[in-house]
Amino acid sequence: MAGNTSVQGATVTSRVLALLGAFDASHRELTLSDLGRRSGLALPTAHRLVGELTTWGALRRTGSGTYVVGKRLWDIGLLAPVARELREVAVPFLHDLYGATLETVHLAVREDDHVLYLETLSGTRSVPVVSTVGSRLPMHATGVGKVLLAHAPDDVRQRVLAGPLTRLMPRTITSPAILARQLDRILADGYATTDEEMTPGARSLGVPIATDDGVVGALGFVVDDLRRSRGRLVAALQVAAHGIARSLQSP
Repeated sequence: MAGNTSVQGATVTSRVLALLGAFDASHRELTLSDLGRRSGLALPTAHRLVGELTTWGALRRTGSGTYVVGKRLWDIGLLAPVARELREVAVPFLHDLYGATLETVHLAVREDDHVLYLETLSGTRSVPVVSTVGSRLPMHATGVGKVLLAHAPDDVRQRVLAGPLTRLMPRTITSPAILARQLDRILADGYATTDEEMTPGARSLGVPIATDDGVVGALGFVVDDLRRSRGRLVAALQVAAHGIARSLQSP
């Protein structure tokens, strides 16, 4: 939550950023009052700026009168060179993965201490999935998030392990010691898994997309059962990840 930007001397830019910063993985839909409170802005100021942001497309007003992040912000985010190139290169591989498995497929990158979903293809099975294109979720509870955290710089890893590790489901890992052991295992195995740690009935897999410059993203599946298909799905993800990495490095 942003600090008190209603104090005298706060710039218009800082107030706008405070409004956008009011949204996070736990607050995806906010009322005008929520936006004012979480941004630290007086309600009349929040009302004026929210109106301008909505007109421009940075925010969108829902049918119930609340506000969500607008598509225009996502479109601008995709102009970032790394995200744009990775997504453009990876999309054909995602379609191949979906065509071969009919499972939900994810492409994600690390954004600070969260996992950001660049692309998702929904599978044919009725597996509950909360991630959508543009969503940011905690790294400790998703397959792609765990693999990105395992390969993250030490300061990021230590900051996430310092917590708090939010319990999203009964099986969410909230012990820093257990999570640290999992991250070490991920580095050794080359892939990450979750078991109903984000949503009930959903298991996930994640593998890194590694280039000469390091891990630039992650590919993952969300499935209803990993017991019989883990090896096959991991192999498919790794082949696709290697293909994406080679394409990114091609002249």
